[in-house]
Amino acid sequence: MPSSFRSLLAATSALLSVLAAPAAMAAPAAPAFKPLPAIQAPDDLWDFAQWDGEHHRLLVAHGKDVLVIDPATRHVRAIGQIQYAHAVVPLPGRDRILVTSKFDDSVRILDGASGAEVNRIAVAKDPDATVLSADGHKAYVMAAKAGAISVVDLDSMKETGRIPLKTGLEVAVLASPTLLAVNTEDFNEIELADLATNKPAGTIPLPGCEGPTGLAMGDGGLALSACANGKAALVDIAHRKVVRMLPIGMGPDTVIWDAAHHRFLVPCGESGSLSIIAMDKAGAHVQPAVATGPNARTAAFDPATGRIYLPSARLNPGVKGKPKTVVTGSFRILALSPR
Repeated sequence: MPSSFRSLLAATSALLSVLAAPAAMAAPAAPAFKPLPAIQAPDDLWDFAQWDGEHHRLLVAHGKDVLVIDPATRHVRAIGQIQYAHAVVPLPGRDRILVTSKFDDSVRILDGASGAEVNRIAVAKDPDATVLSADGHKAYVMAAKAGAISVVDLDSMKETGRIPLKTGLEVAVLASPTLLAVNTEDFNEIELADLATNKPAGTIPLPGCEGPTGLAMGDGGLALSACANGKAALVDIAHRKVVRMLPIGMGPDTVIWDAAHHRFLVPCGESGSLSIIAMDKAGAHVQPAVATGPNARTAAFDPATGRIYLPSARLNPGVKGKPKTVVTGSFRILALSPR
């Protein structure tokens, strides 16, 4: 074989080897989010966070109060006197904030400017997650221990009814203006409620999902339910079935739908990560997770900027029969910006 041919064959073989190299050899893709400077805030336990787009501020249910945070100026206010704040919801068209108060079975309405409590409404036992009606005139409050949804009329500021479901109610979403879907942590399923009649409307079992908490609606009638066992259930609400189980981190408590990028975002507190599930016509695709911080299990999402705000803190070891406490000076709001 002539030397020139051998040289050509060797060069061709080398080129083919490069082209056939596994994709893993390529440079890793940049993370979907980059961290921004964290916002320091007073130490306390916390639960849900919510973005108030009308007033461009972040709200955090924060133990005995509500944190009102302006990310632009990094100014933090604590308002209200709450008996353990669970959910916090801005009320549209007015500077009012709804917060559920766990230990006295009430919903508080706070003035967003002054922080004063303007209404206190008795509801079913252990009020937790809350969602507003499509027109913003009603609040549906998940009473976890009572196994019921309290219907609160926000015009009269009264509880006007209860929808009997099951115990362990967690996050709820509007599947349509008249259909509410809510995770049931105790029974590993989604409960449905008919909001036109205030009656139960069936269940969707979630096999393989243990302790579902966070829930969000995406495109095409598909919802994602975050589970405590490192999985998430992609659910077709209309056909009442699980489409697919997907891997996520551990310790989720919220799911966010990022409509601009057609993806679900799942903060996972035990893993200290943000799981990302992208959606397209071909289905669901798990993207590389983004590092967050200790116990960052809930988050608020600003759709105008795509930024995510996650309360985070280190916790002291628990003592049996008593709630955990925050390590002094460790509570802060983490912020992530899309790349």
